[in-house]
Amino acid sequence: MMASFFDQFSSPYLAGIPLIAIAIALPWVLFPTPSSRWINNRLITIQVWLTGRFTNQLLSPLNVKGHKWALVLASLMVFIITINLLGLLPYTFTPTTQLSLNMGLAVPLWLATVIIGMQDQPTIALGHLLPEGTPVPLIPALIIIETISLLIRPLALGVRLTANLTAGHLLIQLIATAVFVLMPMMPTVAILTATVLFLLTLLEVAVAMIQAYVFVLLLSLYLQENI
Repeated sequence: MMASFFDQFSSPYLAGIPLIAIAIALPWVLFPTPSSRWINNRLITIQVWLTGRFTNQLLSPLNVKGHKWALVLASLMVFIITINLLGLLPYTFTPTTQLSLNMGLAVPLWLATVIIGMQDQPTIALGHLLPEGTPVPLIPALIIIETISLLIRPLALGVRLTANLTAGHLLIQLIATAVFVLMPMMPTVAILTATVLFLLTLLEVAVAMIQAYVFVLLLSLYLQENI
């Protein structure tokens, strides 16, 4: 039975076409395109306001050079949060539960921040590998540790997002299965379990939004170190 719980994380196919491609492209279809009119409808107004507030908060600690990343970071935030929320719907597939997709997002963006730092300010970028005032005998060990810490950043980004969403989906499925099993035998316990399931679903909605925000926020912090 445990194997069936993990079937939801395998990419489904339809007529030989991986549906993960449709799941990735779907968020861009759902969002309305702003028009050139002075007054838009309420949905577009809320969308633009939320995106603007997030972008201002995200880029406030960055200097002017970092503001060039506003479109990339805002688009990435909207993309991840939409996929995470759509994955909570019944009979859907969540692409961000795949480590390959998350690493495909984390590694290129992290590498771009490192390349920018090496290109614009190589001395400061390399200085992060050796804290100031380090005793001479500890210099080789600290350089190795800081290099490993630098290289493990994209892995931490991808694994954090994958692990949180995977654990939440598994817990929801386990509790939902318990509700169906307990319903004919112990209706009262089943109702209490269903209440816990509802509260857990609300928590997963918050986790889906928070993890998307944390993913982009950490990328902005890595960018801040290199500009």
